[in-house]
Amino acid sequence: MAVFAQNACHRGFVAVIYTVTLNPALDKEYRVAKLAHDQVLRASSVKLDYGGKGFNIARLLATLGSDCIALGLIGGQTGDVLSEGLRAMGIKTDFVRVHGETRTNISIVGESDGTYIKVNELGPEVSNIETDILLQKMDKLVQPGDWWILAGSLPVGMRADSYARMIRLINQAGARAVLDTSGEALKLGCYAQPFLIKPNYDELTQILDIEERDSTGFGKAIARLHEIGVKNIVLSAGKEATICSDGLKRWVGIPPEIEERNPIGAGDAMLAAVVYSLSENASMPDAFKWGIAAGSAAACLPGTTMPDRDQIAQLLDKVIISEE
Repeated sequence: MAVFAQNACHRGFVAVIYTVTLNPALDKEYRVAKLAHDQVLRASSVKLDYGGKGFNIARLLATLGSDCIALGLIGGQTGDVLSEGLRAMGIKTDFVRVHGETRTNISIVGESDGTYIKVNELGPEVSNIETDILLQKMDKLVQPGDWWILAGSLPVGMRADSYARMIRLINQAGARAVLDTSGEALKLGCYAQPFLIKPNYDELTQILDIEERDSTGFGKAIARLHEIGVKNIVLSAGKEATICSDGLKRWVGIPPEIEERNPIGAGDAMLAAVVYSLSENASMPDAFKWGIAAGSAAACLPGTTMPDRDQIAQLLDKVIISEE
């Protein structure tokens, strides 16, 4: 895949992909023989990952060799652990520190049947001043041709239109904004006209008045989003299929059959691979295929482990993409 011509024009090298994680976390996964209520469970293993959707995405981008910088908000000793851990993995970081402690998320996975429980902390409350400091940092960094992936929930205290403000800033600079969130933040973000969004259908029903959960409902939702101004959509329509639309054409992607270990983080791997492929000038259906293969590869791995290039490539030919 060739590199965007415009990527070289403003720095002399390829475009940077930034990830923005506003409510990061340390992800702890405990594996037990079987989930059971009202019992003391013994963990056979414990795995620690540097979590938050943007960090998951940054880890895969780094594995693929992308020039990636992770931005976001961190606080306390947990924030220090996250920052040092990401840097040790070779990921460039540029954080804004906030008052309060970065959250820790806990997963408990039953080894016998793959069932799991996941508990996410709320995280620290973020002030308007801290939000403005991050926006000022972004304003200084954003350049034409770059990619900005805005992913995850908003922390307590942050305005619902924060992602929308970031998208407008990114668009005005000639860069591309990619949004993966939910609720009011997704709704307001869509009206700011991002380059790409990656919702699931449940997230869309929260912001659009569409009840049909079938091809008709998916079509209505996609059409409505393009009317609002969203340029590209990758819509998770369940484990069996994913839909991609660029406003002119629509594709359905069928993932390969896999032995699923932990689906948490699979959507982040998908989005990372889609953006990476697009940044390398892949066509939308080719990038979509890469994304499905990456998401499937991630679901085969424990915790929020991200796959490497070879693991993605092994599944690539098993992904079926068809144009509607």
